[in-house]
Amino acid sequence: MADITTDVMIIGTGPAGSATAALLASYGINTFIINRYRWLAPTPRAHITNQRTMEVLRDLGTEVENEAYQQATEQDLMGENVFCESLAGEELGRMKSWGKSPMSRAEHQLSSPCHMNDLPQTMMEPLLFKTACSRGAQSRMSCEYISHVQDKDGVTVTVKDRLMDKNFTVRAKYLVGADGGNSLVAEQENLPFEGKMGVGGSMNILFRADLSKYVAHRPSVLYWVMQPGADVGGIGMGLVRMVRPWNEWLIVWGYDINQPAPTVDAAMATQVARQLVGDPSLDIELISASVWTVNNMYATTMQKSRVFIMGDAAHRHPPSNGLGSNTSIQDAFNLAWKLAAVLKGQATPKLLESYSQERAPIAKQIVTRANKSIGEFGPIFEALGMDGGVDHDKIQRNMDARCDTGEKAEKQREALRKAIEFKKYEFDCHGVEMNQLYTSNAVASENSKPPGDDIDMELHYVPTTWPGARLPHVWVFDKQGKALSTLDITGKGHFTILTGIGGEAWVEAARSIGKKLGMDIKVRVIGPRRDYEDHTGDWASAREVGDTGCILVRPDHHVAWRATKVSTSAEKDITSAFMKILGH
Repeated sequence: MADITTDVMIIGTGPAGSATAALLASYGINTFIINRYRWLAPTPRAHITNQRTMEVLRDLGTEVENEAYQQATEQDLMGENVFCESLAGEELGRMKSWGKSPMSRAEHQLSSPCHMNDLPQTMMEPLLFKTACSRGAQSRMSCEYISHVQDKDGVTVTVKDRLMDKNFTVRAKYLVGADGGNSLVAEQENLPFEGKMGVGGSMNILFRADLSKYVAHRPSVLYWVMQPGADVGGIGMGLVRMVRPWNEWLIVWGYDINQPAPTVDAAMATQVARQLVGDPSLDIELISASVWTVNNMYATTMQKSRVFIMGDAAHRHPPSNGLGSNTSIQDAFNLAWKLAAVLKGQATPKLLESYSQERAPIAKQIVTRANKSIGEFGPIFEALGMDGGVDHDKIQRNMDARCDTGEKAEKQREALRKAIEFKKYEFDCHGVEMNQLYTSNAVASENSKPPGDDIDMELHYVPTTWPGARLPHVWVFDKQGKALSTLDITGKGHFTILTGIGGEAWVEAARSIGKKLGMDIKVRVIGPRRDYEDHTGDWASAREVGDTGCILVRPDHHVAWRATKVSTSAEKDITSAFMKILGH
């Protein structure tokens, strides 16, 4: 007999695991989460926090969202990505990133009630973990996952208590492996992957130093140092990343993956920092140093029966585009409501198959995008004459040539400007962050094509209520005149029906099907003198259905089904949609 029983067991307390625990606890599901270490993330690894992730935190409650903003570096201090010879040296160019440019900022503001920010993992993890535990999740630190065996009724997990040096067993109905890029859960289930691990080597040097005189006038998260001898992953560049403005920093410096990983001591860390900052007398307070590998691998299947993987266990990639923790938390948002629906008897286990159907393509997309972004530094090196060879004097002459007169120098300057501008596919890739479109058995899809054929879907978000898409954000107003996002009146663990005047049949249908399934289906009628009003007309423009139409929204804000207008068989229509989505 197992020592502990629970509904869902989660391995790992990183962004994916802690977010899953927080969501499941919020939905009233018994959850047990373990961490092999004594505490949470010791270094600020992931940090870029995009709008979609902030929407998940908002869904957990305004107190969670507000605490994230309080601890984060705000969007306006993120976005002047700087390319320079050193922080104290000559600037080569910069680009407005992360929604900083006016056009991009407008798109961001129209797309979501939430704002991008920079929230280091050392702050994100405790926020999510605290939310999970305060809402009822059970947790154990210093407990290491050893193995699991699943059967038709559940999963038995063997865990080692590292403090007592003693094993114990946990019996769970479902197991979630959020155990990182070397996932043992994925390995033991022999889940299929594509790609390659260890394609490059990097080290992180975390330190404190007041660099405000070099950066406060051009606030950014990332300062890319292009100088002969600088080296991140063999691409001739050093990165100085802001952790806390402007006195805590992380340097990323490459090493040859084919050689043993270097040992970084205070002397080496200081030398590297002085080189990239360009201050030969700089003193630093070394906090920590660590090495890591650049990976290019993703799971093609993220589930086997009662066992799931998510986060870095499923998508292993470099930090380019800042997609890691964001995608991990969004994995959690996708899976948690489905587990809750099955455990509450509202859905059949078939619903759970949609998790891999929906999230595995996203894993492939973001791993591909992140690795592609590394290669897109190439044109910058070419424009500066840094490509090829290790003759540092020659490279410096090539870089200096852009300051000359004449047609050749003019073309070099133009090439550099265009190369830096093209990095918007890494540093302002709004579409990749927001355009996730699901196709699965949990979506009642349409025969028509979704919009966006004429738009660069990597760069730009395209709002649509096409089934599978995230519900568009617009502001509507309650009876007291308070502005609420359409995302505020949906989600929070519930299915929601959105309709307008003349859609009363959908309201009655929702009540009927809710009783049959034991579900609290929320209904929001938007129109004059109704609970929610569309004073600006933005909802009428965004909804893509008529006043009498219906949009069925899943607990994760994605549209499950829609009808353009009311029908004489409204209850039958919506029942059919629910039966398909819930796997009945």
